[in-house]
Amino acid sequence: MDNFIHPAFFYILGAFLIPVLKGRLKQIYLLVLPAVAFYTVLNMNLGVYGEINYLGFNIILGRVDRLGLVFAHVFTLMSFLGVIYGLHVKEDAQHIASFFYVGGSLGVVFAGDYLTVFIFWEMMALASTFLIWFRREPASLKAGFRYLLMHIFGGLLLLAGIFLHYKNTGSMAFVLIPKAGAGFAEYLILAGFALNAAVFPLHAWLPDAYPEATVTGAVFMCAFTTKTAVYVLARAFPGYDVLAIMGTAMTIYGVCYATIENDMRRILSYHIISQVGYMVAGVGIGTELALNGACAHAYAHILYKALLFMGAGSVLMMTGTSKLNQLGGLYKYMPLSLIFYVVGGISISGFPLFSGFVSKSMIVAGAGEAHHPVLMVLLLLASVGTFLSVGLKLPYFAWFGKDCGLKPKEPPKNMLWAMGLTSFLCLLIGIYPKVLYDLLPFREAAMEYHPYALPHLSETVQILLFTGLGFFLLLKRLTPEPKINLDFDWFYRKLMDGFMWFDQKFIQGFDFGWGELYRSLGLKSLMSFAGFFARFDRWGIDGVVDNVAYGTQGLGNKVRNIQTGNLQNYLALAILIIFVIVGIYWFL
Repeated sequence: MDNFIHPAFFYILGAFLIPVLKGRLKQIYLLVLPAVAFYTVLNMNLGVYGEINYLGFNIILGRVDRLGLVFAHVFTLMSFLGVIYGLHVKEDAQHIASFFYVGGSLGVVFAGDYLTVFIFWEMMALASTFLIWFRREPASLKAGFRYLLMHIFGGLLLLAGIFLHYKNTGSMAFVLIPKAGAGFAEYLILAGFALNAAVFPLHAWLPDAYPEATVTGAVFMCAFTTKTAVYVLARAFPGYDVLAIMGTAMTIYGVCYATIENDMRRILSYHIISQVGYMVAGVGIGTELALNGACAHAYAHILYKALLFMGAGSVLMMTGTSKLNQLGGLYKYMPLSLIFYVVGGISISGFPLFSGFVSKSMIVAGAGEAHHPVLMVLLLLASVGTFLSVGLKLPYFAWFGKDCGLKPKEPPKNMLWAMGLTSFLCLLIGIYPKVLYDLLPFREAAMEYHPYALPHLSETVQILLFTGLGFFLLLKRLTPEPKINLDFDWFYRKLMDGFMWFDQKFIQGFDFGWGELYRSLGLKSLMSFAGFFARFDRWGIDGVVDNVAYGTQGLGNKVRNIQTGNLQNYLALAILIIFVIVGIYWFL
């Protein structure tokens, strides 16, 4: 396709027609838009499109290369699956917010300059906030505000970094920033990106917000924000050691919290942190194999994490709760949901023949290849926690375990279809990884990697068996409890409480005192000053103007009296005036 058509426009412009359409036609329309966008991405040629010079800035809307294409591919595919999952939703606003959200992520992926990145970046933040608020519960409203504030903070970091970067370099091009040349401005940009990637300790917004989103909103949110952040980090900051270290820390931190959480969607949210940690670590390692691994794992993770959130959302929708201590025995009533969830669970755990096995291991191998043995061991250990919490604990206590007494039905058919298709893709990638490897930015390096090598298979099976044995030995200690686990959001909340206290004690008091001072002194002085000028206007200005007017009027009346209409009188008066003028001139 020589003529570039930006896939984001299908979502952004298409969203405006959603409220106009009704019934089956609207459902077809919702499916056609992402399908057309996906087809557009499939047929794109590499190159630079949509280059505009605006106010001296070189704006690039369509930079198409292999790194951007792999993310655009999975984003449009995921949007299609997400729309199927949410077809039963009657509220147009949810669909519109989802479409703007997807459009924003695609805008970032194809952006060739920081100005375009920033605009679409903020569009994503605003649109995704509504996916939280539309659940319309008090906790969702509060979580949405915290989510928005954190992303505004991240956006300010990014914007400040962009301004300083432009001041230093004179360029807005969104390209690789060499580690040796990175200064304060570039690290501000990195921090803005890292916040969206939920890099520790800027991660707490994620487990705070995602569990409070709508059922379909959480499916979209788990796919786009953090993975768009992984893309921009891979674009600008590959090979940064700080990312390798922080990413590895994220993998461990996320699974530790996931293991002790009670809410299904909160467990999955912490696992996003852990799994995105693999990707961030891959970006930080920076070799071709590690970067391929980061992209491959982002692709696989979008699918199986969406599948897990679809399963958890089905349980929430059909039972009214996602708390594990209130669930159990659901396998009898929701068997299909169970099967699809288990596919997602063993995919994220890295079982052979499933997608996580062929993507995650590429990053671990990249750490070994780059001579980072400590990182490699920690990344392997994190997979133990993943299988323990998402592959064993969550399905055991939600679908098996003690019967909770609830008798829910399976969710609507469109939700089951979405889960079925996503499960198929997880299997397809695991069984035939070439379909994924062909999309990766370093294709030759990907072709040289063989996930089904005997040492890797043996290592994986041992880890999974060890973890399974550990789960049943620790089963009683892993029983979910209705408790709140403090995370870094505690600091955010305390900081907000401190700000409100300072505002009420000092800012509000100062504002009240200043208002009283203005009212007692400033306002009175102003009224006195205004009264003086009012009197001056009335007696001074108006008096002069009025007297002049009255005088003119009287003179006019006198002149009118001498207008007799007699021509002889007018001639006599004219001659008299001429004599007077001549006389004055003569004597002067």
